Amino acid sequence: MSQGPNYKAELVGVFGHPVAENPTILMQEAAFAALGLNWRYLTIEVYPEDLENAFIGLKAFNMRGINLTIPHKVKVLQYLDKVADDAALMGAVNTVRVEDGKLIGENTDGKGFINALVKDACISPRGKRAVILGAGGAARAISVELALNGASHITIVNRSVDRGEELAALLNEKTDVKAEFVEWNSVYQIPSETELLINATSIGLYPDVNNKPALDYETITGSMTVCDVIPNPPQTLFLIEAARKGARTIDGLGMLVHQGAIGFAMWTGKEAPIHVMHDALAQVFHLK
Repeated sequence: MSQGPNYKAELVGVFGHPVAENPTILMQEAAFAALGLNWRYLTIEVYPEDLENAFIGLKAFNMRGINLTIPHKVKVLQYLDKVADDAALMGAVNTVRVEDGKLIGENTDGKGFINALVKDACISPRGKRAVILGAGGAARAISVELALNGASHITIVNRSVDRGEELAALLNEKTDVKAEFVEWNSVYQIPSETELLINATSIGLYPDVNNKPALDYETITGSMTVCDVIPNPPQTLFLIEAARKGARTIDGLGMLVHQGAIGFAMWTGKEAPIHVMHDALAQVFHLK
């Protein structure tokens, strides 16, 4: 007996606040279309006090998973049935998948950064000395993944002493990397031996496009690779200044696409069409 038509879309999406300018829907729905999948990605405004109810709704709608963005990446932990080891180490989750009715928390941010570094730029983190600006969720994910992938030394530069010291201590205690914290209380000078310089703050994110991290940009050299996690705009003032000093630069689009591709595969069980996802974002940011 033949089956009748199936008009039911599988649902995933993102919970965040604010979330209206999050471009993830563009790359995920382009990927669904490219593979002929009847899936939908929903961009959902969820206020902090409503996160528990949002997960009740997720279960009621039989959604296949969800992304978490600001400010939910830490608070979400209490609503999950299981958290992947690396996400537990980071203390933050940005992707949830539903498996046998259970909510499984993952963190694809750091993996997305590593994939952009290795696959797009052909740079291995092994043995590298890195400076990371910031100590928030993105910095935690990136620093843990750098450590797990063999970086030799990580300097955390942050204005909040408690947060920065806590992250450096976590890296020293739980990974093999040597980590140190530097308080960011003035214009920071990049150590000459730095090989990777990463802005993991929101400085320069739209609409704050005319701002850049407080650095002595004369201390950036052509031997450094300079990365920004910000996808909008892809070419931040931070990257523009670094390029002027001869540094190789990697924008935030690669990290966004690669972390999204990991989530896509977790949800659908299919390999993500990465070029389709990148092209969808490049078009909206007028890069093509």
